[in-house]
Amino acid sequence: MLSANATDVRKNWSSVVDSVIREKPVIIKRTRDFMVLANRELFSDMLSAYTFSAKKFVEADGSVTLSLNEMDIAENAPTEDEAKRALANAVLDYAEDFYNDFHYWSSAPNRKAHIPYVLRALLLDDAEKIGECISCQAGEI
Repeated sequence: MLSANATDVRKNWSSVVDSVIREKPVIIKRTRDFMVLANRELFSDMLSAYTFSAKKFVEADGSVTLSLNEMDIAENAPTEDEAKRALANAVLDYAEDFYNDFHYWSSAPNRKAHIPYVLRALLLDDAEKIGECISCQAGEI
């Protein structure tokens, strides 16, 4: 694997960062640990395959419940558009909470699969943009 030594990266930090921004990501090796330094645009492109989907349920009162397939989040509102906006806001809130206690949540076996979706939401950093990534399908009761 091509990697740069952490000591060399530290000594040449400015040029390494310039290279990452303008050319390509860098894999950095420190002792037995490896990490990747990449620019935001590339990282966002890598995560673009992670989209959100939700099951749509029309309730007895006519309201709409959307249940996100990728994470355990559901929202109810009078219309599908309002439910999608609420769900997008809930995704962003969840992503921020997850990231703020990343070590805890990323260690939980039932939450580990959320990581790319959390990072995708954080990179989008806008509930409206997240809402545009949510596709809805009819749910079954």
